[in-house]
Amino acid sequence: MKSLEKIPVVISDDPDTLATRVADRIEAIMRENAATHRRTVLGLATGSTPIGVYRELIRRHRVLGLSFANVVTFNLDEYWPMPPDSVHAYHRFMWENLFAHIDIPASQVHLLPGTIDRADVAGVCRAYEARIAEAGGIDFQLLGIGKTGHIGFNEPGSGRDSRTRLVTLDAVTRRDAAADFFGAENAPREAITMGVATILAAREIAILATGEHKAGIVRRAVEGAIDLEVAATFLQDHPRTTCFLDSAAAAELTRNATPWLVDEVSWDAALAVRAVVWLSQTVGKAILKLTQQDYAEHRLSSLVAVHGSPGAINGFVFNALGARIRGRSKLHRQRRVICFSPHPDDDVISMGGMLRKLVENQNAMLVAYMTSGNIAVFDHDVRRYADFITRLDRDQHIKGGNAKEYAQRVTAFLTRKRPGDVDSAEVQNIKRIIREAEAVSGIEVVGLSADNARFLNLPFYQTGKVRKDPIGPDDVRIVRELLEEFHPEVVFVAGDLSDPHGTHRMCKEAIDAAVTEYVALGHPRPEIWLYRGAWQEWAVTDATVLVPLSQEELRLKIQAIFKHQSQKDSAPFPGQDDREFWQRVQDRNTETAAQLNRLGLAEYFAMEAYVVE
Repeated sequence: MKSLEKIPVVISDDPDTLATRVADRIEAIMRENAATHRRTVLGLATGSTPIGVYRELIRRHRVLGLSFANVVTFNLDEYWPMPPDSVHAYHRFMWENLFAHIDIPASQVHLLPGTIDRADVAGVCRAYEARIAEAGGIDFQLLGIGKTGHIGFNEPGSGRDSRTRLVTLDAVTRRDAAADFFGAENAPREAITMGVATILAAREIAILATGEHKAGIVRRAVEGAIDLEVAATFLQDHPRTTCFLDSAAAAELTRNATPWLVDEVSWDAALAVRAVVWLSQTVGKAILKLTQQDYAEHRLSSLVAVHGSPGAINGFVFNALGARIRGRSKLHRQRRVICFSPHPDDDVISMGGMLRKLVENQNAMLVAYMTSGNIAVFDHDVRRYADFITRLDRDQHIKGGNAKEYAQRVTAFLTRKRPGDVDSAEVQNIKRIIREAEAVSGIEVVGLSADNARFLNLPFYQTGKVRKDPIGPDDVRIVRELLEEFHPEVVFVAGDLSDPHGTHRMCKEAIDAAVTEYVALGHPRPEIWLYRGAWQEWAVTDATVLVPLSQEELRLKIQAIFKHQSQKDSAPFPGQDDREFWQRVQDRNTETAAQLNRLGLAEYFAMEAYVVE
């Protein structure tokens, strides 16, 4: 397949495979250098994307004896100012996620300091560059990519010749970091970073990206022109750079999005639907009105040739899309259904309309909330509830307890708490209870009750921090035991994997592993439906089921979302979208229906989209 890519790209659906590929290359370089008695110099990145690589390197050290005694490392960047022991410090991140678990000498680890005075920054940066040169230069540089296209913290406007320096962080970058700092207003405004020239001097570079939210900037970096506003485009001039992507991050590359524009393709049904919908949207015509000229002018003559005429292919795609539309009469009836909700609002945000229809169809329903979602509750909400408890106690409505002392301890902790500090166990519990109560209130709107709610509180989430533990055996066991108890025939799972803190992706990992174990025990595999909604919606070409919602059903869904008052008006983790969750839902669901209308299909008020695995 030809492509427009100016940087070699490796794509794998499995994040573990990507991590293994990168770890393979690092190990190969280490062994090549060891054979000639040379040290290996690694440039390392932080963030969620490279953690898989670090875990694989740790495994190879522990299980296979891979030694890092002759490795020297230089990290890309650090927030400034930032104490090294802060939960947000890249210094702490690297020790917790790699250095403390391998045999690298501390003297061979180089991390940019976040505590130096401003007057000393320039000198420290020059010294950092000198140490890289003294080490013989970087053999292998590991990178992620930010939503602005930054590598390291080389924000828009960073020059090709830039070196290690103090930079002002872009507003988009600070907003992207808001999830870690409990609000963009708490995120640092500056950072120290290796420069573009420092990165380009590495002998080999690997850039990792995963998730739908990276697809647009990946395409810009890989296929676009070199641009001062997108630092990652400078990598196009590097002779040994490779992009390692999952299919979601690679989705907008031309070879995936519109492959017929770059090479001959083999037309199957799915590709035909994508191409005709793309053509309809490009020329602004309904599907049944597309002509031979429209196809010819947009490099789709071969598609017409396969089907014999424009009318034949138009009719095929029109009918294929129409068959995906399922009203209540075509949905499950009197079945056993579990909706797995990563947080205590994803259920009603993403499939509130479906939940209502399933209730009306007399299905046996269970909504399983996988995490407490407690980190996504503002402290001021806890203060309000603590005050509520104090007032109940004052008016002697609480008997035989120490409610007042409890509320005072909570209030005292919040008074001394700094942004980003881990909450006390008491505060975490209050936040958990707030979200549980909201979740029950939300599903009551669509006709369910507290008896239909199950709060799993998976262990991986219970760190008290935004950064979570890996999915472990206990997480999988809890999900599997629920499957064994309820024996669902249909399971709904969050398929939007771009939430700011990665919880949706981790929850799906636990469900996938649990279903595999469940089937291995001899149980029938449930039908699995993937929903989206909070962060993006399925495209009409990707969705396998489109569920119409009336104006009243959409109103009811929004009312259910309103019950999550801790997430209302200003959610702690809104991502890059300024809209409230109910506004996103309203816009996405009505836009999905509007797209079908523009394609020439029946007109509906709103629609939810699903992919059936």
